[in-house]
Amino acid sequence: MRLHRNLTYAVIDSIRDIFNEGEYAGKAVEKALKRDKRWGSRDRKFVAETIYEIVRWKRLYAEIANVNEPFDRPNLWRIFSVWCVLKGIALPDWNQIEETPTRRIKGKFDELSRIRKYRESIPDWMDELCVSELGEDLWTKELAALNKQADVVLRVNTLNITRDHLIKDLAKEEIIAIELPNHPDAIKLVERANVFRTEAFKKGHFEVQDASSQLVASYLEVKPGMKVVDTCAGAGGKTLHLSALMENKGQIIAMDIYESKLRKLKVRAKRNKAHNIDLREINSTKVIKKLHNKADRVLIDAPCSGIGVLRRNPDSKWKLQPEFIDNIKKIQQEILQSYSKMVKPGGKMVYATCSVLPSENQNQVKAFLASEAGKEFMFIKDKKVLACESGYDGFYMALLEKK
Repeated sequence: MRLHRNLTYAVIDSIRDIFNEGEYAGKAVEKALKRDKRWGSRDRKFVAETIYEIVRWKRLYAEIANVNEPFDRPNLWRIFSVWCVLKGIALPDWNQIEETPTRRIKGKFDELSRIRKYRESIPDWMDELCVSELGEDLWTKELAALNKQADVVLRVNTLNITRDHLIKDLAKEEIIAIELPNHPDAIKLVERANVFRTEAFKKGHFEVQDASSQLVASYLEVKPGMKVVDTCAGAGGKTLHLSALMENKGQIIAMDIYESKLRKLKVRAKRNKAHNIDLREINSTKVIKKLHNKADRVLIDAPCSGIGVLRRNPDSKWKLQPEFIDNIKKIQQEILQSYSKMVKPGGKMVYATCSVLPSENQNQVKAFLASEAGKEFMFIKDKKVLACESGYDGFYMALLEKK
């Protein structure tokens, strides 16, 4: 493989913004891909995948390169050179690339690969926390799975098309997809592709949504005609799935504290032809109180550490801090206490996170059920999804019923 200067500069600028300026990897990649309209699909793939790989293995590569944060430009080039050597890519004779000791790099890689925190490239505190909650063996397997590149999984929008028809339509645009067992609305791409340019996407025939995430809406056991509240709707991936499961009948109240996210949901709902969604910004406690004892179903897709989705958000390893996790646990319990009051007697509620930590999942449900507000609820079932077992994102969901 031959390196091209403009593509490599895009990678260097992007990892600088991610590591030194705190920019989200997704935003940095999006910006990088707009640098040159002449780039073909292979060029774009190189830029996006190289950025994500270097972000994923930042600690390992920096240790091998013997550089420390904040990374100046020569240090970023040293990290890039390590990536090249380990990938077997010949280093070009450019001014920015120093003489690189290939044998020393490979030797250091072999040495560090014996130590999990370097091999899997993760902060000490996160490694220790996850070992304490999951145990050494399970965390070792889970972390290895979370460092693999995520598949592109789509959720078929059954309001507009069937799964078989979508697979055929994508094939006409030279995108090959297959069905996913045990996920009735999911298809997986055989090879990565930019699905947002397809006619099928423009017509609202699918959304990009991981297989594990697709389990959550189904877990709520909704039916057409119900009154359903999605309390932490965000940009609405699960809201749209609920609308499809309810066949556009009944009412979904999609709520969030961020009005900007609800605006994105409005655009997506229009494209999906999902007409039973009402948007409500949570700007005071009145919004919640008005719905006390009114909802047949309530979904709490709670804010969390996101440790279960490190495959698609590898930069969050470096942005997360221990105090954030301590704080988010308090917020999770406050949300459960407050939003559960919207469930009417006989109604059901799902508490879900994209974390694999019991302290954010099972322990939160137990604490809620032991509280005054939780005494009105019965535990029905829960599901723990691990990346090392499923091959998809780590998730948790619990179904509770109000007495």
